[in-house]
Amino acid sequence: MKDKYFIDTNILVYSFDKSNSKKQKTAKEIISDALYEHKGCISYQVVQEFINVATQKFTTPLTTIDCTNYLINVLEPLCEVLSSIELNKDALEIKEEWQYSFYDSLIISSALRANCNILYTEDLQHKQQIRDLVIINPFLS
Repeated sequence: MKDKYFIDTNILVYSFDKSNSKKQKTAKEIISDALYEHKGCISYQVVQEFINVATQKFTTPLTTIDCTNYLINVLEPLCEVLSSIELNKDALEIKEEWQYSFYDSLIISSALRANCNILYTEDLQHKQQIRDLVIINPFLS
């Protein structure tokens, strides 16, 4: 993990998934490296999506206190990309050119805006290159 990378929401979610220890371990390693080696980042969109999933869809949802602690200690330090008109314009261009949904295009646009070379996600096409960004599914063997 030498290059700067962007972490999609599903990676954060898997870090809490005790039912899949292999994915949980991989996700925790990616997040830990991002925090301690300053190699990874997320966007405002990932923060919002994670909080929604963690408080509504987890088998045991995070409490407000636990979610706030995670927000302060993990999400806030990793969040580099905030919403902007330019980000949305770029996402629309990516949507048009690559035929991804608008929200997936926002993730890609955020990764590019943060000057990442890698986008870690399970949801998009593995090894696809978009501009200077390569999409990697870290859970594939």
